[in-house]
Amino acid sequence: MDIVILLKAAVMGVVEGLTEFLPISSTGHLILAGTLLDFHDERGKLFEIVIQSAAILAVVWEFRERIASMFSGLGRDPKAARLLINVGIAFLPIALLGLLVGKVLKAHLFNAPTVATTFILGAFVILWAERRQHHVRVESVDDMTWLDALKVGFAQCFALIPGTSRSGATIIGGMLFGLSRKVATEFTFFLAIPTLALASAYSLWKDRALLSVDDLGMWTVGMVTSFISAFFCVRWLLRYISTHSFVPFAWYRIAFGLIVLVTWWTGTVNWSA
Repeated sequence: MDIVILLKAAVMGVVEGLTEFLPISSTGHLILAGTLLDFHDERGKLFEIVIQSAAILAVVWEFRERIASMFSGLGRDPKAARLLINVGIAFLPIALLGLLVGKVLKAHLFNAPTVATTFILGAFVILWAERRQHHVRVESVDDMTWLDALKVGFAQCFALIPGTSRSGATIIGGMLFGLSRKVATEFTFFLAIPTLALASAYSLWKDRALLSVDDLGMWTVGMVTSFISAFFCVRWLLRYISTHSFVPFAWYRIAFGLIVLVTWWTGTVNWSA
């Protein structure tokens, strides 16, 4: 396979892995990176789904012991059942809304100006949320109620707008709803598993005609780089939140969004794809 294609696959894999679980929007970054790398055709879009599944595997591996105990404790441990039910409840809103309006949003909002604008708007939401005084009610994922989960699920729906950030919406939403920063982040990771896995499976099935053995090398490189970068990113983020806020990510979003808007407005970069 062409070495240039493999290099593009590696770059896209790293972008996916580093941005999927940070509050900076992996979809937005992939749209922009795909445009810059001329990797935005139907084949490239399918590739994005493939590497997203590798990022999910990184979360599963990081939380493998907790996930195993959750399933093994069903029927014996009420906490295990509660977490599984809460993840299911939180997943429902985006699943239903995605089926209803997903195609419309993709047709009209998946472009550079929209991504850049939502980058900036999302940054102001983060800055506002971090300035508020938080009243923490829930200090452990096991103590979340079904209503807490449902509220986080509704917050996740904002991620259907490209550039918003799924993890950013759920973490900030969870904090606003009374979850501690640690709980909001951990629950976001658990919620990512069914959300991203089912979305990836659906997209792969829908676009199965594009699957080709010739792309196996590209997929392998992209999945490996996505898994490795996502694995280290998840571990880093879990340590980071114990002593830091998300304010630096907000300023990054503003700077990145402004760069995209300026280069789009001046024509320095052709973002039309």
